Amino acid sequence: MNRAIPVRCLARPLAGGLVVPYVSLIHNGHAVFGSLDADRARRAFLQRLCQICSQPLEERFFVIVRPADQQQAYSPEPALHPECQPYTAANCPMLNGTATHYRSRPVLASHPASRPCTDPSCPCPDLTPDEGHTARSGRPADRYEAWMIAACHYRLVFRQDAPDVPAGISLTVPILRKRVLREAVLHADHAVLLDLLCTPPWDWSSPRPSVPRPARPILRPHLRDPEGKLHAHRVPRDPAARS
Repeated sequence: MNRAIPVRCLARPLAGGLVVPYVSLIHNGHAVFGSLDADRARRAFLQRLCQICSQPLEERFFVIVRPADQQQAYSPEPALHPECQPYTAANCPMLNGTATHYRSRPVLASHPASRPCTDPSCPCPDLTPDEGHTARSGRPADRYEAWMIAACHYRLVFRQDAPDVPAGISLTVPILRKRVLREAVLHADHAVLLDLLCTPPWDWSSPRPSVPRPARPILRPHLRDPEGKLHAHRVPRDPAARS
């Protein structure tokens, strides 16, 4: 699904007809979608810039949130304007549901921007996957949500091993709105179990089949046995004998 480019992003460069986010890594003139430029991301965090258009955030902003982000209580990417968020959600393969799994290897492991790097002065071959990529590598895509936060509650969380480096935007603040961008992709066996749980045991909209009832015996209490004792003798009911 393609959306019109937001007015805020008209000055941004394009790659394949798509806006190149401000925080995207640019390698040898080529945009590496899905990989962050660490310096630009840090600048966006500290200066409260939109990760797409690079303009300052205003009254409200959105952050992208996964279940893992909720557990650690911060979003690891810079924020977005309310106008830039729908465009990103519509065109990012991970957010619009086109991508069903995370990459099995980092983009910069050996071929930045899907091209071999022959520049010996380029630092990209020395980059190693972070802990987040290692945990997600090749796994099914998570559930993604967009949370709206007021600018007055913009709070940064800093890395413990580097107190001057932002780790993300705090989620322990009042949330104005939550919007589901995509649902998680389940493992095949989990999907089968979910289908079984969601399938009703009986379709009450269809007519119930008629089940014949077994014939009940007729109780005749005034029969005596050869010794003269009175017994309740059970005789099978003959449906044809009804009158």
